[in-house]
Amino acid sequence: MLECVDGSYYSGSTTDLERRVSEHNQGKGSKYTRSRLPVEVIYFAAYPDRSSAQKAEAAFKKLNRLQKENFITQQEEG
Repeated sequence: MLECVDGSYYSGSTTDLERRVSEHNQGKGSKYTRSRLPVEVIYFAAYPDRSSAQKAEAAFKKLNRLQKENFITQQEEG
């Protein structure tokens, strides 16, 4: 999960986190992040396969802002 300079969150899946964050920060990532640079990684998790990662991403995207903030806080504490 990325936090954009405007405080918004962006989530996605990749096989190479460092490369993907670099792409976002060069303006070559998603259309959403291009206007919200720079971005910073605030959470990441490894999954056994792409399907599992995409399911987790989809579940996260369904959360409202407060739920996302609570999720982030729990990860930082745990």
